[in-house]
Amino acid sequence: MNYHVLTLFPEMIRQGLETSIIGRAMAKGIISLEAVNIRDYAFNKHQKVDDYPYGGGAGMVMQAEPVFLAYEAVKAKIGRKPRTVYLTPQGNVFHQEMAKEMAKEEDLVFLCGHYEGIDERVLEEIVTDYVSIGDYVLTGGELPAMVMIDSISRMVPGVLSNQESGETETFAGNLLEYPQYSRPEEWRGRKVPEVLLSGHHANVEKWRREQSILRTWKMRSDLLEKAELTGKERTWLAREIEKVQNRN
Repeated sequence: MNYHVLTLFPEMIRQGLETSIIGRAMAKGIISLEAVNIRDYAFNKHQKVDDYPYGGGAGMVMQAEPVFLAYEAVKAKIGRKPRTVYLTPQGNVFHQEMAKEMAKEEDLVFLCGHYEGIDERVLEEIVTDYVSIGDYVLTGGELPAMVMIDSISRMVPGVLSNQESGETETFAGNLLEYPQYSRPEEWRGRKVPEVLLSGHHANVEKWRREQSILRTWKMRSDLLEKAELTGKERTWLAREIEKVQNRN
C-alpha cells in the first residue's frame, strides 16, 4: 500500500505516522508514505496557494492550480489515475468496512484542505471519494487523513504482528469488542471474571461473544440492526435486556 498525502503541512503527516505500528510497517516496506507539499507547486515567490473567494465572504480558498499540479505529479509517478480521497465534513462518514475496502488499493491519495476549502473545479477534476471522520469541523484535513491511514493500514496484510487481531477487534461483525483483562488477578477489589481463568476455551469464546453483544446493546445499539446474531443469541439478549430493565 502506498499513501500519497497532498498537504500544506507535510511534516505534520510524517511526524504523526512514522512511529508505532505504522512506522514499523513503513520500515519493513509493507506500506509507504509520501507527503507532498502543495506549496511547492505555487507560482509565486511566497508560495501562496490561497486567494479571496469569488462572491465575497469570510476567509480564503485554496486555489485550483497548485492542488492540481501536486496531484498530477503523483499521478505521473504512479502511472495512472489514482483513487483520491478529499477529507471534508460534507463527505460520507468513514467506517470499518470502508477501511477494509480501501486497504485493497495499491495507491491512495489524500487531499487535505484548509481555510474555507478548495476551489470546487479541481475537486471535480481529481476527487473520487469525499470522506468525513465525523460531524464536526477541524482546522484542516491532516488529522482525518492520519486517522484513515492508521485504520486502513491495519487491514493491510503484514502490518499487524497477528493479522487476526485486525479482524476480530471492535466493529468486527458490527459488534463492539468484549472487555479485556490482564494481570493482576485482582486489582483494587475488582476481580477478573472466573471464566477467563478456567482454561476452558469454548466457554471463554462463548463469554466473549456474549459480552460483545451486550456491550454493543449498551453503548451502540444502532449497530445491532446489522449485526449477525443467531436466533439463540437474540433470545439470550432479550432476556439480558429484561434483567437490566427490571434492576432499574
